Amino acid sequence: MQPEMTNAGLSVAKAAVGVDETGATREVQLVGERAMTIYVDKQEIVTLMTIGSHPELLTLGYLKNQGFFEDIAEIKVVQVDWETESVAVVTAREDSDFSKQMERRTVTTGCGQGTVFGRLMEKLQKIRVPENSVRQSTLYALLDSVREHNEVYKKAGAVHGCALYTGDQLELFVEDVGRHNAVDVIAGYMWLNGVSGDNKIFYTTGRLTSEMVIKVSQMGIPVLLSRSGATQMGLEMAQLSGVTLISRSRGKHFMVLNGAQNIEFDALD
Repeated sequence: MQPEMTNAGLSVAKAAVGVDETGATREVQLVGERAMTIYVDKQEIVTLMTIGSHPELLTLGYLKNQGFFEDIAEIKVVQVDWETESVAVVTAREDSDFSKQMERRTVTTGCGQGTVFGRLMEKLQKIRVPENSVRQSTLYALLDSVREHNEVYKKAGAVHGCALYTGDQLELFVEDVGRHNAVDVIAGYMWLNGVSGDNKIFYTTGRLTSEMVIKVSQMGIPVLLSRSGATQMGLEMAQLSGVTLISRSRGKHFMVLNGAQNIEFDALD
């Protein structure tokens, strides 16, 4: 059973006036950015900065990835109110005291979020994603495809994008001010719709940090690639969970840091 939800997505680009290098006045597009505080059964959990395009899915994905909930049936209502810059989540729990879970926090390198609640690092040690082979030609087709969908970045810049693929077929593309917001929106979409990560590929424009790998591992996705680089701890987390980690993915170039045995090199010419 799915929760009752609002549909309060915002327009993401705003017009502004600037002066260019020639002294000419020009209209430019800026990314809208809003604070959004999540309350669960009236308890304040976190305030996120977001462009607000998918606030309900962002809320669900955040709560799922931070380990607050496992079963979507526990969530009864997700109500976004931009006048108060808040999201009210109502659950089916009789006891929803999250104070113990919020005691331990790890501040991470993530832009736009950067906090891991509870014992997610320990939890990762129990996660092993399924093995999934990927063709080199599929990666090239995916990289060609993803360039067509970064609409906010083309207009205004200042955002990261994340995408969920089955092979080279796009299922969902999301942009937000922080890559962790974008990945949480996709996690929320998967959780809400019962989408398995077994045969999926996850693409991000951001760095492959430990938190990114942890979130993708929790989503059960075996392949994670980025146009950017990776951190050492990101690689260590991928080795621990079995995620095929691919960095510097642009055009015909990529670097497999973990899981090279899962890549079928069928486009070497």
